[in-house]
Amino acid sequence: MSENKNIIAEQVEFETPILNQSEQEAIQLQDVATEEMKTTIEVSSAPLTDWEKFDAMEKAIAEEKRRKKLDRQKERNSVGRKKKRHVGMKFRRIFGNTVGQIILSVLSILWVVPLFYLIVQSFRKEPGAWSPTFFPQEWTLDNYKRLFTETEFPRWYGNTLLIAVCSCIITTLFVLAVAYAFSRIKFKARKPIMNIMLILGMFPGFMSMTAVYFLLKILLPDNYQSHLSLIIVYSAGAAMSYYVAKGFFDTVPKSLDEAARIDGASRCRTFFKVILPLSKSIIIYTILLAFIAPWCDYIFVSYIMAGVPDVGMYTVSLGMYKWLEREMIQQYFTTFCAAAVIVATPITALFMFLQKYYVQGVTGGAVKG
Repeated sequence: MSENKNIIAEQVEFETPILNQSEQEAIQLQDVATEEMKTTIEVSSAPLTDWEKFDAMEKAIAEEKRRKKLDRQKERNSVGRKKKRHVGMKFRRIFGNTVGQIILSVLSILWVVPLFYLIVQSFRKEPGAWSPTFFPQEWTLDNYKRLFTETEFPRWYGNTLLIAVCSCIITTLFVLAVAYAFSRIKFKARKPIMNIMLILGMFPGFMSMTAVYFLLKILLPDNYQSHLSLIIVYSAGAAMSYYVAKGFFDTVPKSLDEAARIDGASRCRTFFKVILPLSKSIIIYTILLAFIAPWCDYIFVSYIMAGVPDVGMYTVSLGMYKWLEREMIQQYFTTFCAAAVIVATPITALFMFLQKYYVQGVTGGAVKG
């Protein structure tokens, strides 16, 4: 038994590796470092004296004061920058508003002065187209009396009103019906037709005057220079102005149409009984635009009604323009001013009374397109 133990011990001694000098020095240095670390830990974990505690407290208080001072400085700098930015923004806003108000005031004066001059000249008693003073030397109402007693103006006014009202009714129905159809009915050529109509509507109408004139001669060979011709001209291409009304109808919930169809209503009845009562603003917007076009138009009237022997067939724009010709301006200028005031009165009153609905129609139709 003892012999076996001796053999095993000899084998262990033989198998234990022999370290060289450098390896032994490295192991010694590692042991020294471990001892120093233990000493440091023991020292740091040792209880502090009262003086060391006081010194550490003073350092902590000083560090806290320094940190608070830096925070206050940063806050003051931030507040100062915000004040400077606020002052700069306020100055720019005040400066921009002032400049904008000055520009708008100048433009308003430039726009109002001719209108005011026209109104003032309608009360001038002195004849002639030119006056040395802005205000009349003598004021009178004779120009308005003469307008209704010595000229064809009442007939011109009636002709224009008839054409404008008829065109307005037809145009409004066309525009609203086409806009509703494009908004609700989906068919294959819908997009191409809408794009073509939109592009054609961008061109001014007077580009087609010659073609329109010869078409009227073909369709109405004996009556092409008449009020009916003017109504057809103003109403025929009205559907190309569908886009604003279509944008408005796009905002009306389609569930209303579906509910009406479930109850058995046709598309036509749904349009007139359900959709139109909810579309007051876009209807008024369309009526205003449809009424203004024939009321103020001169180009088509002068082209279609040129050479008509009966002066009583004229509209106000064509008849009043005749007063400004060289042979008649000295005699009819003040009468022209009075007629212009009367012609502008209904349009101005309509816009002032229906302005709220006009704006609602424009903004409502601009939501979708």
